[in-house]
Amino acid sequence: MKINQLPKYFKEVDGELWFEEFEVEKKNLKITYKVNKVLSYLKSPYQEIALIDTAAFGPCLALDGIMQSTSADGFIYNEMITHIPVLTHKKPEKVLVIGGGDCGAVRELSKYKELKTIDMVELDEIVTRECIKFLPKISGGANFDKRVNFKFGDGVQYVKNTDIKYDVIVVDSPDPEGPAKDLFGEEFYKNVKKTLNSDGVMVCQSESPMLHRDIIESTRKILKDNFKIVKTYVAFVPTYPGGLWSFTMASDVYDPCNIDVDRLPLNTRYLTKQIVKSCFDLPNFISDLK
Repeated sequence: MKINQLPKYFKEVDGELWFEEFEVEKKNLKITYKVNKVLSYLKSPYQEIALIDTAAFGPCLALDGIMQSTSADGFIYNEMITHIPVLTHKKPEKVLVIGGGDCGAVRELSKYKELKTIDMVELDEIVTRECIKFLPKISGGANFDKRVNFKFGDGVQYVKNTDIKYDVIVVDSPDPEGPAKDLFGEEFYKNVKKTLNSDGVMVCQSESPMLHRDIIESTRKILKDNFKIVKTYVAFVPTYPGGLWSFTMASDVYDPCNIDVDRLPLNTRYLTKQIVKSCFDLPNFISDLK
């Protein structure tokens, strides 16, 4: 694909192609990636979807110019957002993933034999199709566990209207811009709770503790208003702005301090039994958040 056919976040410098990502909202930080090849670039009804092969992180997914998942470190995020809530719940059987178009979350959840149903509600079917094709290290390719059910549509509307109850809900959303903005609102989280069983556990990605403290605090406030137990934990994800990334989990029954580490699958690449425990041991500048 010629450079003049690509959006403005692709730049040619001294004959080399670079992808430029501006940190969302404030745009006071720019991250650039050397691109070996543009694997796919499409416009869906919702967003611009780019699959690019980068020199440093291999094949990656970017949406509207924002890096979402890379072959080199995507496993970190996907392990942290799935295993922690599943291990916190004592007897999970039904799990819902909202978002997660790269299929990394459902791939991790498939490692648990006790799960009977894994539903994924993704707004943009094209994202999933392209990640299956071009991001096999994350998606695992097209051979999905038979328990995985794809339900392409609006996750906000799904939890508002569904009568199905889940043990665990994973909110694997992009940054709070464009189509994903409603996934950070109070009405959405109230409907998430409605969609959980009474002892259910939910988790969401809650952005960078270095750059988006306001989003973490807003998320925690909403969840504290609706759940009895709310805990934030962190992981290091190199390609996300700020490096350190947060996740916030909520339940009325289960406290992750009592997590069953012995149920952790053996085939994780980042998560260990020690990290399952220590990820909740936060530095002061994060634990001081409201």
